[in-house]
Amino acid sequence: MHRPGIRRLVASMTLLAAGAAAACSAPGSSSQSTSDSSGPVKIAVVNAQSGQLSSLGAWEYKGAKLAVDQWNAKGGVNGRKIQLDVFDDAGDPTVGTNLARKISSEGYIAMIGTAESAVTVAMAPVLQQAKIPSITSGQSPSIIAVKSPFQFLNGPTSTTYDETLAKYLVDQKGQKNIAFITNNGSYGKGEHDAFGKALAGRGVTPVDDQVVTTDQKDFSAALTSIRQKNPQVLFVGTEEVEAGLIVKQARELGITATIAGAAPMGTTVYLTTAGASNAEGTVVSSPYLSNETSDAARQFAQAYKAAYNEDAELHGAKAYDGTSIFLTALKTSNGATGQQLADAIRGTKYPGLLGTFTFDQTGVGIHATSIGVITGGKLIAAPAS
Repeated sequence: MHRPGIRRLVASMTLLAAGAAAACSAPGSSSQSTSDSSGPVKIAVVNAQSGQLSSLGAWEYKGAKLAVDQWNAKGGVNGRKIQLDVFDDAGDPTVGTNLARKISSEGYIAMIGTAESAVTVAMAPVLQQAKIPSITSGQSPSIIAVKSPFQFLNGPTSTTYDETLAKYLVDQKGQKNIAFITNNGSYGKGEHDAFGKALAGRGVTPVDDQVVTTDQKDFSAALTSIRQKNPQVLFVGTEEVEAGLIVKQARELGITATIAGAAPMGTTVYLTTAGASNAEGTVVSSPYLSNETSDAARQFAQAYKAAYNEDAELHGAKAYDGTSIFLTALKTSNGATGQQLADAIRGTKYPGLLGTFTFDQTGVGIHATSIGVITGGKLIAAPAS
């Protein structure tokens, strides 16, 4: 897929050298905050543009670029054009850390990304030192545990996703025979712990609890154990591709349990990887169920379709919201950077596609999700109880 402007990293030593330069020229520092108020505003998008998570990076870049293109078409921010550059973290925390050093040395005032929680956590200390605000699509509670005043989330954490899921499955549907399969990455661990806590608060203990690796492809051993427990619900806490593989193999082994999970399960990548018939009935907790949830969502989806000839989805919507929030805060703060820009973001109440953003001290701006069910190959809102 052609992605204009993508910078690919192939030499770690080059990035490390850039990081050394960052120590003496952080864009958020007092010496830089007023250095150039006439050139373009530089914002970095950091996400996987290669590897298994590249679909996330593609969606995020397109959502961010759409927001920037719309602002630039109206004159930019306070008369300055916005320059959006994208970098490939390959889903690797080490690459992400080196990229944080790179963008801090090259005059970027803000960062969109990443969608990978582990990479976000790795980058956060470098960005905090450089005073570069970042808004991530990651949802692991480990992100807010970093306690960086420069780290924001453009969606809820796993705690919110999975409390909503538990309310639907246990409180509303009465389903308490639940098995887990999660991966050992930051996203999987966050989902495992958050849903486990939500169930424990309801007196429910998983009938099986299987943990797999992030790069695993064969899940037969874990799924055979789960099949023996005959659960009503199989909770899947992995990213899109892995979740699809798990569900496909689960159905092939004769597991008929309702599949349930968070945002990755509502994407086309999950659906196509699992197969439409295998994914049918999957219960999804998400702050953005479809492009038909509001007039704003329909307008966004129409513009996204016109720009990229493909349908919009959650991750693009999150990046669009996050970028719009950055640019709104930049405008209202008269081009502030560093701490002043972070303060302006935290003070921004923004009516976004995912809902009204109101940032708390942890950097979380959206505090609710809804339940959708994959029906006929589409994610639709679950019927009201």
